[in-house]
Amino acid sequence: MTSALPTFSLEGRIALVTGASSGLGRHFAQTLARAGAIVAAGARRADKLAEVVAQINADGGRALAVSIDVARRDSVIAALDTIASEVGVVDVLVNNAGVSDTKRPLDYGDDDWNSIVGTNLTGSWIVAQEVARRLTAARKPGSIINVTSILANRTAGGVSPYCASKAGLKHLTQALALELARYDIRVNSLAPGYVATELNSDFLASDAGIKLCNRIPVRRFGQYEHLDGPLLLLASDAGAYMTGSEIVVDGGHLCSSL
Repeated sequence: MTSALPTFSLEGRIALVTGASSGLGRHFAQTLARAGAIVAAGARRADKLAEVVAQINADGGRALAVSIDVARRDSVIAALDTIASEVGVVDVLVNNAGVSDTKRPLDYGDDDWNSIVGTNLTGSWIVAQEVARRLTAARKPGSIINVTSILANRTAGGVSPYCASKAGLKHLTQALALELARYDIRVNSLAPGYVATELNSDFLASDAGIKLCNRIPVRRFGQYEHLDGPLLLLASDAGAYMTGSEIVVDGGHLCSSL
């Protein structure tokens, strides 16, 4: 008789997804809710968050909206206080909030750099640190998932600060995994390749987008649902022995030298 298959259930878990007002973050929040987690959807755009939470609750899940600016520690602490008072201590964190811009390296200003690195790297550090502090104080295990990118492992033109921030976040993930393992807090990264969203649909349909697609071994862009399995693996007990790991979901893009 073989042992039971691992479960991807998140029943009884409290999850925070940053950058949850649209795109991948919105989808991540819905996915975690379907797996049974109580989901705190966090972002700066309150109107968009209300839509996300309403949809999750209408579908039978349980969610709440929290205003959060990940680059401001006071905002992060206030958001975690709100979640704790309403549902409890966050034990699944999806550090998804991120920004980018496209410019030549010589055209970026200090404000551009500080905005991108401040959100993608410093913001992820602040949220992870504050969540970990509460988990250790409560003697509660947890899972932190940092959303990086294949550009943490390779480069692309016009996005130097973004590449630097995601490479830094990948290394931060491993450093935190080393330090937090003693508290039963797992820290892993999820690195998507090029995923079709409402924001990039015009580019993906352009000549440049078609050329990009032809450099992906599977010859197609990713869809939101392609990230569901890896996300739930890292969030749930199915990935209980995983920490410091990186899951790349890119259709083989990193295998290509093009």
